[in-house]
Amino acid sequence: MKIPGYAPDGLMACHACDGAHRIVPIPEGGKALCGRCGTLLYRNLPRSLDHSAALYLSALILFLLANSFPFVALKYGDRVEQSLLVSGAFALQRAGMPELGVLVLLTSVVFPLLTIVGMLYLLLPLRFGVRPPWMTQVWQMVRALSPWSLIGVFMLGLLVSVVKLQDLATIIPGIAFFAFIGLLIVSAAAAANFDPSALWPQLGPVAKSAAGRSAAALGYATCHTCDLLVPRPAKGGAWNCLRCGSHVHGMRLPESISRTWALLAAATLLLIPANLYPVMTVIRFGQGEPSTILSGVVHLVEDGAWPLALLVFFASFVVPVTKIASLSLLLVTVQRGSAWRVRDRTLLYRVTEAVGAWSMIDVFLVGILVALVQMDALATVRPGIGATFFGAAVVLTMFAAHAFDPRLVWDSALNRKGAR
Repeated sequence: MKIPGYAPDGLMACHACDGAHRIVPIPEGGKALCGRCGTLLYRNLPRSLDHSAALYLSALILFLLANSFPFVALKYGDRVEQSLLVSGAFALQRAGMPELGVLVLLTSVVFPLLTIVGMLYLLLPLRFGVRPPWMTQVWQMVRALSPWSLIGVFMLGLLVSVVKLQDLATIIPGIAFFAFIGLLIVSAAAAANFDPSALWPQLGPVAKSAAGRSAAALGYATCHTCDLLVPRPAKGGAWNCLRCGSHVHGMRLPESISRTWALLAAATLLLIPANLYPVMTVIRFGQGEPSTILSGVVHLVEDGAWPLALLVFFASFVVPVTKIASLSLLLVTVQRGSAWRVRDRTLLYRVTEAVGAWSMIDVFLVGILVALVQMDALATVRPGIGATFFGAAVVLTMFAAHAFDPRLVWDSALNRKGAR
């Protein structure tokens, strides 16, 4: 699609700092980084459309296999309890925690499926030279759901559950287990081989040299669907993307600071009962003791699984607390107009956004154990209310990270420098 005043060597903006850069050719396999904050701008992936379409098609086949056959089985003597990939979600629902079951189902099954199917809907027609209808809406859905497709975190939760159950019974992996491992690898490869320029060719407004200025200072805002720089409209005019038609919400995310503070406050309050109340109770031969997040870490240490104990402690305790502290630091420095270590604060945000989802390990762990360990008087695992509080806290911290606009870090610093 040709747009008057736009060219392949036009300007684009960094999503993290809003720095304006001219689009320049890079060698195959190379990548362009923002000169201000170091964030990835774009890559040159040869045959990205072919590779990513083939990998997403393989991911769909593996996904169907992972949901069609037994996932893992628990063998105790002559008794065998089998489970499917979705068993954890339905087991939580039967145990009286439907909200936790829905969260597990969405993040481990529904969102990954929608992401894979959405990508195939976009890539396969384009592979044959056809532009699919509702392309903008489908791509918006894929971008929104991708951070919530947590199959890697689910696999890690399964690994922890296997260690916890090794002294109780024998774990027998099923066909779906190996298909899920393949799905994890192939889906990661598909995402790594996908270049958004296959959907939206690299294009930008033809303008004079940006000279280290931000896109906002030049009168542009970034479309968060196709990454096109859109000029500020005439007074009273609608602000829509010239290429995909998406609404462009001004220079920055609306009410970013107040929304992030509200979400962080709610998440902080939820973390208190999440760590005080038990997340599950393991009952063996009629006797059991409720287990909190930290007591579960202690049990792993006692079993000699130091690496997994450190992993669970880091993901379930350190990450949520650090994420809240990091976002609070970013919010305070933005509101104070601080110019302190702007590039480092941008990196802090990127790391915080990336690791937040791994706190879901404990939620998946509870779902897997509740589904597997249902042996009546021999052994049973019951979910605790702490898991619900913890799952809600993790979701809110992820929403908070998405609500914060990292470009405000640079805006406040530049405004302070300009005022001197």
